[in-house]
Amino acid sequence: MLEKLTLTLTLGAFLAASALAQQVTLPLPRLLTVMPMGGQAGTTVEVTITGENTEDVKELMFSTPKITALPVAGAENKFKVSIAADTPVGVYDARVMSRLGVSSARAFSVNKLPEVVRSKPNNSVETAMALPVGTICNATMTKRAVDFYAFQGVKGKRVAVDCAATGIDSRLTPVVILADAKGGDIKVNRTGGVIDFIPPADGTYLIKVSDLTYQGGDRLFYRLALQEVAGNGPASRQPQTLTVSAMSWPPSGLAETAKTNEAEPNNKPAEAQKISLPCDIAGSFFPAADVDTFQFTAKKGETWWVEVGSERLGLNTDPFVLVQQVKETNGKETLVDVAELYDIAPPMKVTSNGYSYDGPPYDAGSPDVNGKFEVKEDGTYRLQVRDLFGGTRSDANNIYRLIVRQAAPDFSLAAWAVHMTLRNGDRAALSKPMALRAGETRAFEVVVQRRDGFDGEIEIGMENLPPGVSAAGLKIAKGKPFGHLILTASSDAKHGFSLARIVGKASINGAVVTHPVHMASMEWPVKDAKGEIPAPRLMADVPVSVSESEQAPLSIAPAENKVFEAKAGETLKIPLKLTWRNEFNGTSIKVRAYGEGFSAIKEFDIPLKAATFDAALDLAALKIAPGDYTFAFQSLGICKYRYNPAAVPLAEAEQKKAEQAAIAAAAEAKKIAATDAEAAKKAAEKQKLADAAMTTATSRMKAITAAASPTDTVEILISEPIRVSVKPAAATTASK
Repeated sequence: MLEKLTLTLTLGAFLAASALAQQVTLPLPRLLTVMPMGGQAGTTVEVTITGENTEDVKELMFSTPKITALPVAGAENKFKVSIAADTPVGVYDARVMSRLGVSSARAFSVNKLPEVVRSKPNNSVETAMALPVGTICNATMTKRAVDFYAFQGVKGKRVAVDCAATGIDSRLTPVVILADAKGGDIKVNRTGGVIDFIPPADGTYLIKVSDLTYQGGDRLFYRLALQEVAGNGPASRQPQTLTVSAMSWPPSGLAETAKTNEAEPNNKPAEAQKISLPCDIAGSFFPAADVDTFQFTAKKGETWWVEVGSERLGLNTDPFVLVQQVKETNGKETLVDVAELYDIAPPMKVTSNGYSYDGPPYDAGSPDVNGKFEVKEDGTYRLQVRDLFGGTRSDANNIYRLIVRQAAPDFSLAAWAVHMTLRNGDRAALSKPMALRAGETRAFEVVVQRRDGFDGEIEIGMENLPPGVSAAGLKIAKGKPFGHLILTASSDAKHGFSLARIVGKASINGAVVTHPVHMASMEWPVKDAKGEIPAPRLMADVPVSVSESEQAPLSIAPAENKVFEAKAGETLKIPLKLTWRNEFNGTSIKVRAYGEGFSAIKEFDIPLKAATFDAALDLAALKIAPGDYTFAFQSLGICKYRYNPAAVPLAEAEQKKAEQAAIAAAAEAKKIAATDAEAAKKAAEKQKLADAAMTTATSRMKAITAAASPTDTVEILISEPIRVSVKPAAATTASK
């Protein structure tokens, strides 16, 4: 089984090798903000984008064809985004295509309500922005301040206030207060939920929005929705992105709506709701301290699997299930505990403190429930479901789905870019888009949540890749929690892009079952690993690009494109070819491997600039059984990286042209100055503009030149996949 990618060189070792180490992983294009960060279905909205490493932006694209964008003529980084009228309410991923390929994603929300953008400061009662009921306002948080909004409430007409932030990639931790016309607090929400309010009288009411620690800026954006609520049901929430834990929800074949709804009151044993198994029930942890109780009969020898979905629906809940047998002795009822079902464990060890060096900061586990209980004797049983966080919460939005079924073996999959085990973390690698440089190989961890006892092996594959890009899935072995996917762009790959698909295939009860692999990434590149908390989520799609504007600093590949064969117990030599394109620090790179059976290969050194190298694999020491295998070598190194050096001569030419224009304008102004006052005034203005253009061109040239200067960069180095076929050892004959 593949073991967690463990790089034995510590950060201290790297810094000893190069005291000037400055950045981790090669720069990649990242879309940082889209403002406004959403729009109403059936409208066109002008957005402004910001990003990093995003020169030559050609296109703004979305994870649905129902949203399209065209650049605004004459305006840099502005697009007109058209949202089709039939676009479902939801959160979609926006990305740009740039010199280095496809960027990381930024959430873009679509709703049915009219939308506005806050255009001027509103940090006091007097400057509160008027917000009509039935409107969404897009805004960025004002630093060290509170944003005020005013609306007209009607006595008895219920309204809901919902501030979307964390679920749309914002760094804002919102505090929302509903206040009277003078700013006096009426209701406060610090947990990101909805404020549900029925005005006691007609009049003006205020909404106050701030960050929990009063931070602000363009990365702390929010969408404030104010809408009327009809009926007695819970107010609807704005859509949000999916957490990594949602990778295991819903179970295959689950209907969109449950067959049964919980019926209150059902908290007390005498009120237990009668059900039969199997069952599919929709309920809510409401009101506070709610305990929903269900009663059923079961027969000896039955095994039932219980699954609860709530946290994986995007809710801050922690479901717990208690199953008890009901016994009656001398007319007195007694309860015998049968099973207590808690959290779904993560498939692989998660980082213990938010840093990446002892595991990935991606948690594919969940506070939800997926477990089983066995029936030891015929009888009556009760199942209780409650929210361990729900003692003081009274939010009807905290819903759940309870499924009790007989075993239905299955699996769910998620993937993310491998990380470095550096002491200061490696958040830049964790937010990598699938933008490959020519000659680059990238590795991804693929984790599996196994359901209802399934423990078979899973083949990982990737489909619909750009020309010149290939993928190899290192299978997830029987009973193991994760494997790897290797993605390679050939050295001669040209610019290309496609929406790819990662899949996992397994045999279950004699049938081939195929499921998609959900891609996860960090919302933001985090450069200060000590001061910022990583925020992972699932991506809406799997875009892959390849760029020829830069090449990988090192390519490692088998010398021959073939399956290497050996007999069990032999030593197998794998000839490697290495293509070095950048200078590296030190005298060698340390190399290990991962892949079923091969992750125990003892670390070895490859000298810098070696064009070839023979890797010797002791199959006996590795205890490799006969079979077909795919594995890859991995390392990391500090290379001298230059960012976009091709732009330097262009910037120098632009500066020279601007300088000549400024000189010409100055000469013209001097010539005209003594002849005609009006003409001299115009010439002076022309000279002023030319000087400003020269200053801008000079600053741009200096910035581009500085970026293109060699920078020590720590980079993950992955080889192309290596295929091995191990044959049975030759039979030995006992001597006579």
